[in-house]
Amino acid sequence: MSRLQLAIDVADLGEAVAFYSQMFSAEPAKVRPGYANFIIDEPPLKLVLNENPDGGGSINHLGVEVDDVRSVHEAQARMTAEGLSTSGIDETLCCYAEKTETWIEGPDDIRWEWYVKTGDSEQFENVITSSNKGCCDN
Repeated sequence: MSRLQLAIDVADLGEAVAFYSQMFSAEPAKVRPGYANFIIDEPPLKLVLNENPDGGGSINHLGVEVDDVRSVHEAQARMTAEGLSTSGIDETLCCYAEKTETWIEGPDDIRWEWYVKTGDSEQFENVITSSNKGCCDN
């Protein structure tokens, strides 16, 4: 199963966590300094809140969370075959998670992340731990 990810910059993390907890009748799956995420079953959604006091109320990025690494590779290959330029596939530490991911930029500079979470991490900032880019990857 895949789920849509919506990452929002919020001015006040505590206020946003309280609001979205009530809106979706769900508690956050993870809360860290300046960060929270919800895994919502209905509707299937991964809601990510990034605290940004000067830029609250904007979309940080959108994403599709998938179940396995194979699905990330398949999505990247499909998008590349369609003529879209992706970041290639990387193993990363980001947003307090270990991930295999690829990125693509859509119209109006909307960034999309296609990823699978492979573990937990205490790292918030993006760090590429290894690259799976081969000779044919972008």
